[in-house]
Amino acid sequence: MRFEGGDVRSLICKTLLGVGVVIAGLATSSFAQVPRFGHVFIVVEENHGYSAVIGNPDMLYFNNLANQYGRATNYYANAHPSIGNYFALTTGEVITTNDRFGGTVTDDNIVHELVSAGKTWKCYAESLPLVGYTGFDVYPYAKRHNPFAYFSEVRNDPAQSANLVPFSQFAIDLAAGSLPEYSFIVPNLQNDGHDCPTRPPLCTDADKLRNLDGWLQTNIDPLVQSSLFQADGLLIIVFDEGEDADVTNGGGHIAAVVVSPKIKQLGYRGRALYQHQSVLKLMASALGLTHFPGSSAFVSDMRQFFGKATWSCPVQADNTFTVSICSPSDGTTLSSPLPVFAMSISNNPLVLVELDIDGVAVSASTASPLSTQVNLPPGAHLLTVRAIDNTGNQASSTVLVDVVPK
Repeated sequence: MRFEGGDVRSLICKTLLGVGVVIAGLATSSFAQVPRFGHVFIVVEENHGYSAVIGNPDMLYFNNLANQYGRATNYYANAHPSIGNYFALTTGEVITTNDRFGGTVTDDNIVHELVSAGKTWKCYAESLPLVGYTGFDVYPYAKRHNPFAYFSEVRNDPAQSANLVPFSQFAIDLAAGSLPEYSFIVPNLQNDGHDCPTRPPLCTDADKLRNLDGWLQTNIDPLVQSSLFQADGLLIIVFDEGEDADVTNGGGHIAAVVVSPKIKQLGYRGRALYQHQSVLKLMASALGLTHFPGSSAFVSDMRQFFGKATWSCPVQADNTFTVSICSPSDGTTLSSPLPVFAMSISNNPLVLVELDIDGVAVSASTASPLSTQVNLPPGAHLLTVRAIDNTGNQASSTVLVDVVPK
């Protein structure tokens, strides 16, 4: 797993509990949550960076979705080449970076969690030779773009391998109202931006992207416009990796579009730092799953795209020494200066209440609650409040925020 601020945040505190005196009867409100959806979908495209697709006139449909719904502006692939990113989207781990990998994956994965929770799923892979096929490439189908074909739960169980179907089945299931709760959609190499639309490969990159965009409009827009989707649908369209030369955060800066009638506002921009394991957690959370594969257990579920973020502090004291950052909320986007308000519950006197930003102490006292304002430059910042009582016990809480210019 790559080392990121979001991972540290969640490892330190996966729920916000409360910063250092005994406090009772505080008013509370709930955090913004990922809404429950009846159907979630993901379409994975190939090998183009954020700047190559966002605002590109050859991708009018894709950009219309990005402008109408939401997009993550600070999203990075996990690795080069492709295969590790497809595994990150489904297992929360970069299982391998060998595109010729032919083994069986036994790590925890989304299929295991879906089946355990009684949820239905399918992988709709364009040009898949036949239902249940787990073999190697048959051009323009590429196995390395279909992570489900490697999972032991799928390979060893005919009932699960039957969920690997050619993409032609998607329109049939949509028309019949029989789409599963989780759909992983894989265009073939000629339609995902990887290769030219026809062979031999004589085309420009603009031709590839124009064809990719047309494929989305032809095959995915009927889903977006359907009553099923408008009632309870969530769609993620994401690129697997950026250009080879961009190795930022492993796989480069890429575009991820979040499409749903439940997006908090028209054209919402999520500026928090995300990678593929956050999309995995978002889709699992949207279906009500409570256990998340691999490193997806330790990252944001991208809830900032939904509802209105609010803050919460403890209702009453107990015997637990806890720290909460009540404001700002985790994953929020706001401008500087930031108001920071934190509280603690402790049965012992405090000797330190400290605010750290990006690992550097900026404020310290012996009092709680902590209330201050901080000026920060634009970008992602990790805020940590830690408290120490007179017995040496420590507690802390951490949030990740994204600061934008006023």
